[in-house]
Amino acid sequence: MDGEKSPLKRFRLALVIALCGLGLPAAWSSFGLITPAGSDSQTRVFGIADGEALHSVSSRLDQAGLLPRGALFGPQVLVVYGRIAGVDRRIKSGEYDLQQTMTPLQILDKLVAGSVKTYAITLPEGWRIDQIATRLEEAQIIDAKVLIAKATDPEVARTLGVEANTLEGYLYPETYQFRRNTNADEILKHLVDEFKSRWTAEDQTRLEASGMSLHDVVTFASIVEKETADDSERPVISGVFHNRLRKGMRLQSDPTVIYGMLFVSGQFDGNIRKKDLRADTPYNTYTRAGLPPGPIASVSIDSIRAALNPADVDYLYFVSRNDGTHEFSKTLREHTNAVNRYQKRQRRKGS
Repeated sequence: MDGEKSPLKRFRLALVIALCGLGLPAAWSSFGLITPAGSDSQTRVFGIADGEALHSVSSRLDQAGLLPRGALFGPQVLVVYGRIAGVDRRIKSGEYDLQQTMTPLQILDKLVAGSVKTYAITLPEGWRIDQIATRLEEAQIIDAKVLIAKATDPEVARTLGVEANTLEGYLYPETYQFRRNTNADEILKHLVDEFKSRWTAEDQTRLEASGMSLHDVVTFASIVEKETADDSERPVISGVFHNRLRKGMRLQSDPTVIYGMLFVSGQFDGNIRKKDLRADTPYNTYTRAGLPPGPIASVSIDSIRAALNPADVDYLYFVSRNDGTHEFSKTLREHTNAVNRYQKRQRRKGS
């Protein structure tokens, strides 16, 4: 753009100054800025710390063999150029993919542009905030405790336009590209923006016609999300839960019990016992009627749409067939028979 010269245009100007005012040796050393360090095209990961000065970066680039070697060229030449071009204080921290075949100017352009190395991070459907945070920490994107603290701060939720006390349920499951040491605010905004982007005008119309708040729908969808991974079953399970709510029945969803256990004690050993079903928590839909106070996991748009568009079924119960699908029943007797059938089959397989 005319209003702001690129680093390359600035270099040409600086080169003219060198040629006219500094003499041939300085001009010759300036040509090193457009000379690659070598022919090795192998990518090297080069990290820059927050606030690191260009002279330190240039010195380390030289030590890493990423700057050309010569009697009239050294890391200080890049520093001088950076000052002349006015970009010496504009390099961005992070990790960069660099090669010897890049010229010093190309490297500097990349550092100034902040073209940092990113990592693909997949956040599956149905994960809780703590699971998402742990996954990002494992990838060295952010400290899990820092992200959890931000994601469970009511003020952060309000800042991001979420009318809830936490961002549970609103961190959209998807594959993202993040750089190392990304700050929590940036991560959370990215995930919430992705959640918002999935909604269509039709979804909004269905929400307004449902008589439920957005928070209720996301809460409802999170239970559907945890109950099945089968896309075809989502509307049917939604229909079951809608039927139970209309009849004043408790949802009796095991995933809500698990979330309640984690909410209260932070522990779940993988088994739900009868005492757990009876232990009252804000999220236990065996002991409390209606929806729990908030979502129990991140939700896909498919589960949201299932919550808004339940299948027109007469079922009131379902039980796992232990193969990823469920047996649906209209009466308690049918359900009891199905439970006995599939539980006994599972016990026989485990014996």
